[in-house]
Amino acid sequence: MTIKKVLQYGEKSLREPSKEVHKVSKKIQELVQDLLDTMYAKNGVGMAAPQIGVQYRVFVVDVSKNDEPLNPMVFINPKIIKKSGAIVAQEGCISFPEAYTDVKRYKDIMVKAIDRHGRSFVLEAKDGCLLSRAIQHEYDHLDGILFIDHCVNRFETDEILAKHNLPPVEPDMLIDDPKQDEELNK
Repeated sequence: MTIKKVLQYGEKSLREPSKEVHKVSKKIQELVQDLLDTMYAKNGVGMAAPQIGVQYRVFVVDVSKNDEPLNPMVFINPKIIKKSGAIVAQEGCISFPEAYTDVKRYKDIMVKAIDRHGRSFVLEAKDGCLLSRAIQHEYDHLDGILFIDHCVNRFETDEILAKHNLPPVEPDMLIDDPKQDEELNK
């Protein structure tokens, strides 16, 4: 299909919530392929529709390593139905070129979604693996939440963003999750 222009942090539409998909139509199939093509072209592990300016609840993930065959996963209308544990790990985002910071995520998640063929599925990702973190990262995009909203240190993150000529963290968007903090302090 097509490699799309990726919106950069600061674009207002990255903060807007996405709409549910009512039918896995030809248009949605094309969107999925565009997301995959763009993600692979940018060497990403995930890409959400809002990152290319499309406000639908669709994202793709592929956590295969260099020596493994591609393993694209498609999530339409995803819902995280279970989450537990907590982990701190460094993350980046295609919408934040070259900027990486430590963020808090759940270790274990269970997600329910629809695949590119319109079939419902449930997937579990455990132990803070890349798949678990990537799903949470892309899922957030669908609600206008960005990875920096989960940052461990806002001021350090601001310095990193400034180095890459990106706007600072929006303090009112920072995620306060006492349950996650409690897990991290165990």
